Amino acid sequence: MLPVRSGCLESCIRKGGQLLNWISGRKPQQKCNLRIEDYAMIGDCETAALVSREGSIDWLCWPNFSSGACFAALLGTQENGFWKLRPAGEIQSVQRKYRPSTMIVTTTFTTKDGEVCLIDFMPPRGKHSDVVRMVEGVRGKVKMRMELVLRFDYGLTVPWVTMHKNELRAVSGPNMVVLRSSCNQNEAAELHGEGMSTVSEFTVKKGERKCFTLTYAPSTEKVPEPVPTDDALEDTQQYWTEWAARGTYRGAYEEAVRRSLLTLKAMTYRPSGGIVAAVTAGLPEEIGGERNWDYRYCWLRDTSLTLLVLMRGGYVEEAIDWRMWLLRAIAGAPGQLQSLYGICGERTLVEWTPTWLAGYEGSRPVRIGNAAAEQFQLDIFGEVAVALDRTPEAAEDIRVPSIELQATLIDHLCEVWKLPDDGIWETRTERRHYVHSKVMAWVALDRAINYHERFDGSGNVKLWRKNRAVLHKEICAKGFDKKLNSFTQSYGSRSLDASCLRLPMVGFLPLDDPRIVGTVDAIQKHLTKDGLVRRYIPEKSPDGMKGGEGTFLPCSFWLVVCLHLLGRKDEAKAMFERLLALRNDMGLLSEEYDPVQKRMLGNFPQALTHLSLAHAAYTLSGQWAPSAATPP
Repeated sequence: MLPVRSGCLESCIRKGGQLLNWISGRKPQQKCNLRIEDYAMIGDCETAALVSREGSIDWLCWPNFSSGACFAALLGTQENGFWKLRPAGEIQSVQRKYRPSTMIVTTTFTTKDGEVCLIDFMPPRGKHSDVVRMVEGVRGKVKMRMELVLRFDYGLTVPWVTMHKNELRAVSGPNMVVLRSSCNQNEAAELHGEGMSTVSEFTVKKGERKCFTLTYAPSTEKVPEPVPTDDALEDTQQYWTEWAARGTYRGAYEEAVRRSLLTLKAMTYRPSGGIVAAVTAGLPEEIGGERNWDYRYCWLRDTSLTLLVLMRGGYVEEAIDWRMWLLRAIAGAPGQLQSLYGICGERTLVEWTPTWLAGYEGSRPVRIGNAAAEQFQLDIFGEVAVALDRTPEAAEDIRVPSIELQATLIDHLCEVWKLPDDGIWETRTERRHYVHSKVMAWVALDRAINYHERFDGSGNVKLWRKNRAVLHKEICAKGFDKKLNSFTQSYGSRSLDASCLRLPMVGFLPLDDPRIVGTVDAIQKHLTKDGLVRRYIPEKSPDGMKGGEGTFLPCSFWLVVCLHLLGRKDEAKAMFERLLALRNDMGLLSEEYDPVQKRMLGNFPQALTHLSLAHAAYTLSGQWAPSAATPP
């Protein structure tokens, strides 16, 4: 085999945050300069890639969601890894879409010489994970260029690359990636080295097709067999359309709900049933700011809403898988309950900074791992209780039955609910008595009482009832500000917090209670920007971080739900449709939105945003309403 480039002779050093190649002397390449909304997601239910409107895959972690990225240009420069496939000349227009009810992306490029369609997808995973890229000639004759730069370890490590015929192999430590450039029996596109990249230049005529497949395998294994590309496309099409056909949601906004559910399915780690909060790390909540978190993990906070959305959508099997993940993750000493876990329930998620990455549009530091796993967040007891309460029973190969596990957690909650915590927003400042946290602790007690009475559990229900009553009285006395006529962020505070929009959703008080109506009105009046909801105002509620952030899209969908529940249905519908209009052309949403710059912010796509979108649609269509409030 002939070496294309000698990776082991290159010494990669860090200098000024940029990765330099000592041998080649090559200067760092340009930044991507693409907006977050310029990306679409493809995935195989174990990992996912982001592909841009320009035909560049700028983010891919292999072999799973939380592995190191081999394409990290999204968070740095092209030197940190990308895979671009597009016309070589000037592009006149770009149109893209998902094939209906799938995660297959089609991008149509129009040039002066003709038109081509790029098809990107990741087949359902067998033994190995693959990315398949097909170029089909639509009309005319278009010159194309493929450029591949692989960099393992989040853009740091240059692999050793060799080539045999038109099969490229890149190896670094435990990782091996194989590139092939043939479509079944069609003639392969030629590959050659160019600088520190692998390039292919070819022409596609009407009716012709060229294909490229990138396959991941452990470097200790044999080189994986070639992917039969036509069969892979057919299998991928069938997998997603059959899954989408199982959906039972019927009503207004059906397309938006279906796309959100498909996105959530693609963010599911199939071996464990866990659902990641996002497929990216380090995308900023403020351009140039430091709120750049890693969301490639599973948050307990999302569990109850995830189960509600999946089950309402007809996906009971996925709901059971998620519940199984939940029970495995939280099993153990109740005092060790975490707010988030790894995709298989891992507890250690060390937060660190890859200093060689320049950050998305200079937003540093880029954070890998998440120290919030070490925080005390009281509200997760409520999320777990709601999740256990609403999920169907299933045969479970787990040591501790869920009823006994819940009783242990609630007994522990009776000991700790009086303590301050770090809150739903995972602030990095002193702990407080957050109202939302206390309300969710009340929810945990309330649902546990109902759950154990229904299933004749052995918990200390008398103790739970006593704590439920005391906690409800305390929240109403210390968490409500009469002058603001609203529940506030924390006891004794006069700051508002959008998390209080969840109070009417969990049945803490009746919907017509003046304190609920006042809270919704206060948040809508004082905590919105251009009609979209902010989580809180950092200047008034210090959170231990510098700078600010955009409006928070999940909270904006929560306001839609609250407005509808309060009978302001036309207002709720108008706001919901405005939020739908913020989706990109692929129907995807990030965590936050900047209404001034009119662009998405934060990690992408965001599970909580799409969960909240679907939940709002269920509410507007009359398919969901909160349980009646339990009398104090």
